[in-house]
Amino acid sequence: MENPVTNEYARFFADDSDWYNNIVLGTLLPHFMWDPLPRFFQTWLRNYIGGVLLYFISGFAWCFYIYYFKRNVFLPKDAIPSRKAMLLQIYVAMKAMPWYSLLPTISEYLTEIGWTKSFPRLYHAGWLPYISYLAIYVVIVEFGIYWMHRELHDIKPLYKYLHATHHIYNKQNTLSPFAGLAFHPLDGILQALPHSIALFIVPVHFTAHLALLFIEAIWTANIHDCIHGKVWPVMGAGYHTIHHTTYRHNYGHYTIWMDWVFGTLRDPEEDEGKKM
Repeated sequence: MENPVTNEYARFFADDSDWYNNIVLGTLLPHFMWDPLPRFFQTWLRNYIGGVLLYFISGFAWCFYIYYFKRNVFLPKDAIPSRKAMLLQIYVAMKAMPWYSLLPTISEYLTEIGWTKSFPRLYHAGWLPYISYLAIYVVIVEFGIYWMHRELHDIKPLYKYLHATHHIYNKQNTLSPFAGLAFHPLDGILQALPHSIALFIVPVHFTAHLALLFIEAIWTANIHDCIHGKVWPVMGAGYHTIHHTTYRHNYGHYTIWMDWVFGTLRDPEEDEGKKM
């Protein structure tokens, strides 16, 4: 016997997916190019276009601000990456973007058919459970990304064949906001996978999940700009620059908590103090 709640959720999820597809694809493409496609392929195309737009808008906006508008304010001239380095990062990211877009597409499909614990509307949970579930979701994601990232370093074949693609950017003058998504495709998917795994563990508002997943494009641009924002306990660019130069510290995602718990935290301010 079919569960009426599951059927109701499925209708909401399908309606939401159609709405998102219409907003992105309907605005940017002629109707005949995407409307005949099955919803799964519409969703992949929407995620791909959305990911590309976020990558370029956040990357170009931030590069313009820190390298031109505020030139030599945040970074010395010799720390600004070359145009060649940034173009290479864009090339690597664009090769991977079609594959990156598969993960949220598959997650959305599995949610529509009722395999995850997601709910489509806030009133299906209420404000207090919504916030509680979201907090648990973020902790799971932080834990998962920390260990996924750390194992990509510790397991030598994974580092050699996957993660090393990203770590060729290991100096201030090679790191830029465009390096944020410059990964081997499988590496990028593995590091985002905890977002999708968490959907099977804790009930979470699916729109919140999508928003957090796509915020990654903006966040990764920010943490590769080499500017230490000094906003505790955020795992900002100061911490992540250390990760790119030591390879053994600061594996965390949005916050420093997992590195603190597991003993891999290295503070950029302490590093600066030792240099003085």
